[in-house]
Amino acid sequence: MGLLKGGINEVIATTGFNAAPMGIHYRDGKATMVLFSGSHTAENVRTERWLVANFIHDPVLYVRTAFEDLPRDMFVSEPVAGMTMQRLAGADAWAAFTATVDRTTAGTLIVSLTPQREIIENAIIHPVNRGFGSIIDATVHATRYVKNRDPELKDLIDYHTGIVRKCGGKRELAALDILRRFIENRPE
Repeated sequence: MGLLKGGINEVIATTGFNAAPMGIHYRDGKATMVLFSGSHTAENVRTERWLVANFIHDPVLYVRTAFEDLPRDMFVSEPVAGMTMQRLAGADAWAAFTATVDRTTAGTLIVSLTPQREIIENAIIHPVNRGFGSIIDATVHATRYVKNRDPELKDLIDYHTGIVRKCGGKRELAALDILRRFIENRPE
């Protein structure tokens, strides 16, 4: 299997009809994830024991899946390893994994992923875009910021906002607008 590369791979993970941006750690041929206890993704992985990594280059979708549920028509069911798994309909590629909870802490699940199937749907080259990367970073910070309103996280979001405005294209700027609305509409 070759979609995952060394380091943390940012994907949109699906577990059933749930989608959320996640980082898959890939080192020395092993794929792992850290999931926050209480999240839909963690509970689904704990009970269903599978996850699909969707490789998609739509910054709007990363922001939306961080803060809201997608309609069911955005998912496709796939038979994998004797199970029915859901992936995103618009993914450029996807990799299906069985998932094993290796360890739990007070707030996290440490999960090992075993590859089962990998499909490239669209062979598209996406040039490196600093605006796209900064949307991902701003979204990660925003998921924490809306819970605790930490001013340091807000400073990081503002920093990445500047990069998106300078380097991003239309989709990155649209994603930034959506992200700002999610941040501003959360109660203080």
